[in-house]
Amino acid sequence: MPLVTNPILPGFNPDPSICRVGDDYFIATSTFEWYPGVQIHHSRDLANWKLVTRPLTRKSQLDMRGDPDSCGIWAPCLTHDGTQFWLVYTDVKRKDGSFKDAHNYIVTAPAIEGPWSDPVYVNSSGFDPSLFHDDDGRKWFVNMMWDHRVRPLLFAGIALQEYDPVKKTLVGERTNIFQGTDLKLVEGPHLYKRGGYYYLLTAEGGTGYEHACTFARSRHIDGPYELHPLKHIITAKDAPLNKVQRSGHGDIVDTPDGKTYVVHLMGRPTTQKRRCVLGRETGIQEAEWRDDGWLWVKNGPVPSYEVNLPAARDEEAYWAPKFYDFSAPELDIDFQWLRTPEPDRIFSLAEKPGALRLFGRESIGSWFEQALVARRQQHFNYRAETEIDFSPKDERQMAGLTAYYSRYNFHYVVVTAHSDGQRELMIVSSEASFPDGKLTFHGDPVQIPNEGKVRLAIDISNSRLQFSYGFQGDNNLKPIGPELDASLLSDECGGHAEHGSFTGAFIGVCAQDLNGTAAPADFSYLSYEPVR
Repeated sequence: MPLVTNPILPGFNPDPSICRVGDDYFIATSTFEWYPGVQIHHSRDLANWKLVTRPLTRKSQLDMRGDPDSCGIWAPCLTHDGTQFWLVYTDVKRKDGSFKDAHNYIVTAPAIEGPWSDPVYVNSSGFDPSLFHDDDGRKWFVNMMWDHRVRPLLFAGIALQEYDPVKKTLVGERTNIFQGTDLKLVEGPHLYKRGGYYYLLTAEGGTGYEHACTFARSRHIDGPYELHPLKHIITAKDAPLNKVQRSGHGDIVDTPDGKTYVVHLMGRPTTQKRRCVLGRETGIQEAEWRDDGWLWVKNGPVPSYEVNLPAARDEEAYWAPKFYDFSAPELDIDFQWLRTPEPDRIFSLAEKPGALRLFGRESIGSWFEQALVARRQQHFNYRAETEIDFSPKDERQMAGLTAYYSRYNFHYVVVTAHSDGQRELMIVSSEASFPDGKLTFHGDPVQIPNEGKVRLAIDISNSRLQFSYGFQGDNNLKPIGPELDASLLSDECGGHAEHGSFTGAFIGVCAQDLNGTAAPADFSYLSYEPVR
């Protein structure tokens, strides 16, 4: 079988849950504050994946206005019971401090494309829920439990309770079936059944460099669970020079011909500061069930960079440039926006045909309603460019091109205006500014004509970022501002370090009108060109 390098889902695609239906594989990953909620990729060979849907698309399913950075959709679980798809997810409303406000829901659909149902509320005792369909027809709901008292543990264990699909509610007693190992922070539970055993795969050690997949089994679904001989079947915590780091939070899938693989969260650090500028990604490992009844990862527990998969990866597709001309009636599936289920208030593809019109709303630091439309950074090196038609009246109106991680970590080149109405270009950054959110301004503003479209570009080479600009018809763009640190757009600089920030870097277009008049900005295109 061909060797394929990890990750299989590059860029911000964490907390994978994998499901096979016939010859089709599906992976659901977390989207946090980005809307629509939950990414689902499809493959028939485990090597080549295509984003096919984001099922949480309407207000009745998901409204994240007010959710802080790195809250929203955590760790979805996608399963199929032979009749329909089940998607379990958490909408986290608060993550900092002693309390977690984490609400768990279930939606269903007859096909992966939908239609997806309105949600059924399940519980709020903790996050990372999943649903297990037992062979006797019963369904079991598991999630980690949160104890704000830290008595005895903040991550208090894995809760098990039966789910009644007719009554659409949990029934019977809740049982704490597993409290994890000495690595602690047990989360991300998935249940399986094989050879008379129930198997429990969990994540431990937090989502940083101590992360791990922990495996246990029991003859009874409610335990007690004994640990795997290795305890952790995937982890890079003791291999700091391994190419694949931050490895944990996994799920298991069998192929039609009986092979077994584990998909898992991973990161690829760069620079001496070990920052994962592409966020948390999805990797895959070969595994086998041995005569002792345990699952063993090939060459584990340290995750492999190269893995044998049923097919080779289409590298040309991965490196192909993207040009979005905004001529279609809907946004390309690559794009998302922040938090709001009412996108008509922040953008339109119809008001000016052939352009993406953004309506300036709240600041780029808002947790409620801001006009930012972006796609993931999926390569260490790339160039992006856009063209903007925008006539700001003063300094409270601005629009432009941004490399964005969160309200505390972004670089942004804007078309704005001086208080006298003169248009100008300005570079605005928030450089790991948690918790105060203060801005950094790089260099003096550059005056530009008050009429005409402006071209804006960004070049990122690993940790180096350079903005440039020009005008319609220019052959070459001119650099503006100093070279900036692109590695700030990472979990490790997200204000809480790697255990508190969970998303990834995006490149997108943005508009603000702090006067409250929704001044429009029209973008002719956005290009994204990977650089090998």
